[in-house]
Amino acid sequence: MDVNAALTACKELKTVSGRLEVLQSLGLGYLTLGEETPGLSGGEAQRLKLASEMGKAQTDSVFVFDEPTIGLHPLDVQTLLGVFRTLVDNGATVIVIEHDLDVIRCADYIIDMEPGGGGDGGRIVAARTPEEIRQNDESVTGRYL
Repeated sequence: MDVNAALTACKELKTVSGRLEVLQSLGLGYLTLGEETPGLSGGEAQRLKLASEMGKAQTDSVFVFDEPTIGLHPLDVQTLLGVFRTLVDNGATVIVIEHDLDVIRCADYIIDMEPGGGGDGGRIVAARTPEEIRQNDESVTGRYL
């Protein structure tokens, strides 16, 4: 192998290694290469899509996650929160629809909708910081924060 071929192979290995590290950081290190995506949970699929965005400039990007913690171990939730922080630090806006209190506690801003779902829900009770939500007597979520 000549020097140029060796350098090219080394760069490709770094690229593959970097992408695998992103998958690991998103809590997807257990996936196997070539795994069919229909077999993934909704949260896994969202995190896999997110992996393709990691490493790119995020200025003016908006990410919307719909309950990404479903089925995650609490340690994996902490990993996901770190990913959200990284996206925000890189200039992205992150919107998360979530019921997990660890995720809600880490939010910069909460839109608290209650009291129930479907026809019984949809009323905005509070739209504030987590600390302000905690102090809102109308917010059931605030009682648990």
